[in-house]
Amino acid sequence: MSETELLALLRELDDPERLERPLNYDRAAASLAFGGLVRRLEADFGVQCEFEQDMQDSSEYGRVRVPAQATICGTRIVVCVSKFGSLAEACADNPGAFLGTEEAREEGVLDLTDLATMERALAELGYVSVPEELLESDYEGPSALEYFAAQPTWWTRFFGTM
Repeated sequence: MSETELLALLRELDDPERLERPLNYDRAAASLAFGGLVRRLEADFGVQCEFEQDMQDSSEYGRVRVPAQATICGTRIVVCVSKFGSLAEACADNPGAFLGTEEAREEGVLDLTDLATMERALAELGYVSVPEELLESDYEGPSALEYFAAQPTWWTRFFGTM
């Protein structure tokens, strides 16, 4: 998806009445999909991945961590999954550790092959991968997020603690 299409999707999913999860949120379906993602990443990277799921008081559903020793550059990769619209983010080390995947690649901590493996898994499992650079841009939606962050971002809206 283009950046314009992704921004349109973020705006479409943004319901100011439901900050933590969407109206028709299916917890069981989210768990099944997330379990499939964990298994897929473990198979693709040939290693057991740490994960946490069903996060409380957050619009983020869960995270999968691919250990550093399984990546080409020796930096762990983290995939965050939102409770909204199967949104996902892949990043080097941790969300916000770099300004985005481009900076992580330029600094030599994220390899294009590893990133492509992540992106392929997310796409094939029905997730919409949103670049970290876009998620870190200023939030421009109807939800009142100032209580949660002084300068809210799209990441705050779809992955942050509520």
